[in-house]
Amino acid sequence: MTEWARIRDAYAECERITRAQARNFSYGIRLLPGPKRRALSAVYAFARRVDDIGDGALSREEKLQRLKQAREAIHAVSVGSADPVLVALGDSAARLPLPLEAFDELIDGCEADVRGVRYGTFDELLHYCRCVAGSIGRLSLGVFGPIDLATAERRADALGIALQLTNILRDVREDHLAGRVYLPVEDLERFGVRLEPGNRYVEDPVRWDQLIRFQAVRAEQWYDEGLRLLPMLDRRSRACCASMAGIYHELLARIAADPRAALQQRTVLSGWRKAGVAARSLAGMAP
Repeated sequence: MTEWARIRDAYAECERITRAQARNFSYGIRLLPGPKRRALSAVYAFARRVDDIGDGALSREEKLQRLKQAREAIHAVSVGSADPVLVALGDSAARLPLPLEAFDELIDGCEADVRGVRYGTFDELLHYCRCVAGSIGRLSLGVFGPIDLATAERRADALGIALQLTNILRDVREDHLAGRVYLPVEDLERFGVRLEPGNRYVEDPVRWDQLIRFQAVRAEQWYDEGLRLLPMLDRRSRACCASMAGIYHELLARIAADPRAALQQRTVLSGWRKAGVAARSLAGMAP
């Protein structure tokens, strides 16, 4: 097989992974032109691999070992690799200014998950959000190619924080059942909320509502800054980013409207609703 064919097949595998597993991001990624779509799919495929290690059923020690191997792999990325995801990333990095070192921060955040790190303050949680979401934002900018990179990075960082805060609120129940709590201890104490195991979950649903709406307002402030990134991007990149942000922004609105629903199940949008956000994004109608 020629190198060209190997690279072509590697990108195809990354796009397959993205279509199958990027339940929200794929709606935006598919709006990009081919070269950018393939590169961002490669970024997603490796990020998905890291996340799957952290969320899998392996022991803590095995997960940390796998994450160490992932770190070593990204440091040695090459189109000559036997791993198709690394082949695609190697080719993308040769064509675009991808800051592959940002994957180190993603792995740092995943290692914190595996170790069960708790966050006493919001500033501590911010550092985690920048690791797991801000890193992907910086990698995405390498694909999008804004002219004013310094300003774009600050806004992408803010948008990544907004998306990750939304993730935390969306997944709060399943994370807690898995032994993970991301809500800062200082906020739980401020609102008098104590997370309980089992079906009861919280002692006082009214206090829970207040806590979640406080977190939603905080996330909105990060969206306000992060969405200022959109005018800095070309039309197709803007549509991609707007689609991903729009889906998560709508999730946040639903969570804030009914905080107690998060106690029962994960808040989701239908496929039709996600497709509608993506279509409006391409038309320049969505934030």
